[in-house]
Amino acid sequence: MVDKNEKATSAVLVIGLGRFGSSLASTLDRLGRDVLAVERDPELVQKWSGRIPLIEADATNPEALEQLGARDFEVAVVGVGTALEGSVLITGNLVDLGTPQIWAKAISAEHGRILQRIGAHHVVYPEFDAGERVAHLVSGKMLDYIEFEDDFTIVKMRPPREVQGFTVGESRITRRYGITVIGVKPPGQPFVYATDETRIDPADLLIVCGDTTLLERFAARP
Repeated sequence: MVDKNEKATSAVLVIGLGRFGSSLASTLDRLGRDVLAVERDPELVQKWSGRIPLIEADATNPEALEQLGARDFEVAVVGVGTALEGSVLITGNLVDLGTPQIWAKAISAEHGRILQRIGAHHVVYPEFDAGERVAHLVSGKMLDYIEFEDDFTIVKMRPPREVQGFTVGESRITRRYGITVIGVKPPGQPFVYATDETRIDPADLLIVCGDTTLLERFAARP
């Protein structure tokens, strides 16, 4: 548990141990981050007790948050999603405590807008994001897919046939497709940052970035 007499600058408070919250808390704990989970369901508390630092408490009650030292955390994650009222109350309580970074799970766009209006700094949509990511992976040559803001995306993919056997410069990928090859990973060899002289072979993996729509078109090529 975090010492309440010190500001928990590197610690994360995770509220709610459903699938999202428990995965987040256990991963943070495994990575060596200080984490404290809060859950009011006795069955979930029993399930996770001894596996991660955990307190049984009702985070919709501001006094309970005060007592467990929530004010000392720089980062808090509200993993409660399906109980809309509880999600909003907990987020509002953290806002009132002045938590510098509040991440909150939302299950719909409307839910997310409410969380943002009451003061959540970051709103995440785990189900939607996972579904969108998998859709990109199963629809083409993409092997991994990370989308950032403003439709900027980084993708790991197999090279289309028309660029195989050519260098990045010969393929004119940026000019023809509007995307950038960051690097190439030949099988069994280290990753190398791409230059115009970097050759692309059929078995290579490409790391490319750019506009999401342009990347989707490039990945859809045979």
